[in-house]
Amino acid sequence: MRTQSLNPLGLSEEHNMLREQVRRFVEREVIPNASAWERDGETPRTVIKRMGELGMLGMRFPERYGGADADTLASVVFAEELGRSTYGGFTITILTQTDTASPPIAAVGTPEQKERYLPAIIRGDCLVAIAMTEPDVGSDIASLRTRALPDGDGWVLNGAKTFITNGVNADLYVVAARTDTSARPSQGVSLFLVDKSTPGLRVERRLDKMGWKSSDTAQLSLEDCRVPASSLLGGLNQGFAALMKNVQNERLVLAAQALGESQAAIALTLDYVRLRRAFNATLWDKQAIRHRLSMLAARVESARYFVYGVAALDARGIDCVKEVSMIKALCGELVNEVMDDCVQFHGGSGYMNGTPIERMFRDARVQSIGGGATEIMLEEVAKRM
Repeated sequence: MRTQSLNPLGLSEEHNMLREQVRRFVEREVIPNASAWERDGETPRTVIKRMGELGMLGMRFPERYGGADADTLASVVFAEELGRSTYGGFTITILTQTDTASPPIAAVGTPEQKERYLPAIIRGDCLVAIAMTEPDVGSDIASLRTRALPDGDGWVLNGAKTFITNGVNADLYVVAARTDTSARPSQGVSLFLVDKSTPGLRVERRLDKMGWKSSDTAQLSLEDCRVPASSLLGGLNQGFAALMKNVQNERLVLAAQALGESQAAIALTLDYVRLRRAFNATLWDKQAIRHRLSMLAARVESARYFVYGVAALDARGIDCVKEVSMIKALCGELVNEVMDDCVQFHGGSGYMNGTPIERMFRDARVQSIGGGATEIMLEEVAKRM
């Protein structure tokens, strides 16, 4: 009798093929070159366009625009494999393009907006950023200070944005601005599509970060930035709802990225401790180290099953805000625990600039901050308990 191969994550053959394709791309085109991207402070456009040519930038978008109409599980597979590259800056550059900044266009854009922007985004010809976070406000959408005032047949935007991933090199910005100061804070925000060439939009400065070095990050200013009425994305004063449509997917892919990073760090550390000798034995011969790595591996694998299970719920349209918030908090904290122990087990070499584990340690720190800080995620869980 023939036994069927196990498929505990519930993935289709298409999902497995995607994983292999992304893994091959990372091994051939990312790992040999990404250290140079770290020094340059950005991921080259040639790499992004190459991913577009391979169909990796539009998996969740309709086929009519060049996408693949894939599901949430595909996004999780994609993010996990990018995370395994060990270069968080490269990974977040791509995930911002595919799973953070562009989905609002697909979700609430007009047919004309979708036709104009989605094919170029999917090809990698148009790099997109989402401009939401502000100085002194953070990501609290209800407290945004950037204003958009009606002016003839258009709008005039004034304000500042910060920590904008892809912000230096983006061709298109999805900008959140307040359009009704009399409405409840979360109900007076709208989204606008702003091309980089728009007068009044300026990259104020490139921000230097602890990690994610191969991802460009900007502070933006909007000063009497005039955009046409056709730039309004979604309904007037419906910006908060439009952003919330995608937040579960965004948090899932960030959790998956953290898992990929955790798996890669454990693998690197296993290789190291099996070779490194101290006190007449390898580090792997030390029971304390074996047990600690084993427990980390068990926790990462447990979180991985949780992520894929929640992604399957989301793909079926089942409300899973509590579960997504749990997994974002869990994986953001876990990846930092993994990196801390892995640096410890690398000893002095793990503290040296230029080693993979040192870079990964720096990159991982933001995973419990970006996309919804752990404390915010736990509040979302608590509300639903």
